[in-house]
Amino acid sequence: MLKYIIIDDEPLAHEIIEEFCSMLPHIQLEKNCYNAMEAMQYLNENTIDFMFLDINMPKLKGLDFLKILTKPPKTIITTAYKEHALEGFELNVIDYILKPFSFDRLVKAINKVSESQTTKTIIKEISSNSSSTNRLFVKGDKKHHQIDLNNLLFIEAYGNYTKLFLNDEMIISHEKISHYETILTSGNFLRVHKSFIVAIDKIKFIEGNRILIKEHKIPIGQTYKNAVNRLYN
Repeated sequence: MLKYIIIDDEPLAHEIIEEFCSMLPHIQLEKNCYNAMEAMQYLNENTIDFMFLDINMPKLKGLDFLKILTKPPKTIITTAYKEHALEGFELNVIDYILKPFSFDRLVKAINKVSESQTTKTIIKEISSNSSSTNRLFVKGDKKHHQIDLNNLLFIEAYGNYTKLFLNDEMIISHEKISHYETILTSGNFLRVHKSFIVAIDKIKFIEGNRILIKEHKIPIGQTYKNAVNRLYN
């Protein structure tokens, strides 16, 4: 059972989300919050799996609220303002849906929460039970792909997903890039940009603010430049 809360200053928005979610037996509403401060107090005292968050609220806007949370739950943005989508995905939201939305669109967003939970469980179990540290399972395209880390070239953030580039294929994963930064602990992988993690032994050369791996040119972010410089200094 996935537990969720709704954060929106419009009672009608609560009614619509509740009505749609009541048709899904695997999720449970824990709290209706009508402003960000009320939600913050609740999250300080309780644990949930995900939240529906409106952007345009009084006192503290939805995205500003998300920025100040140290460990935010998975978040589905529900808003009438499409221009904030990029900022939302930079904050690692699960999905960004525009009002008015259909039942099917809401279900699609909730499925992303479910898939993310399932994938983390599978990877955790594989990691603890496998005798090899050079392999992991990745959920993508309704399949669980077994990845040989020796074949992994680099990882690229792709909205709310990631692209895993291998020697001979590319897989789109339902996990965020921060997830892979956490689990790739072999020492051969390095975050070089907010949107890229590279396999160090696959680097052909580094020139200026870019890295070449095969035919792929990967940018080096200013924040990560010192870490890249340590590879050759």
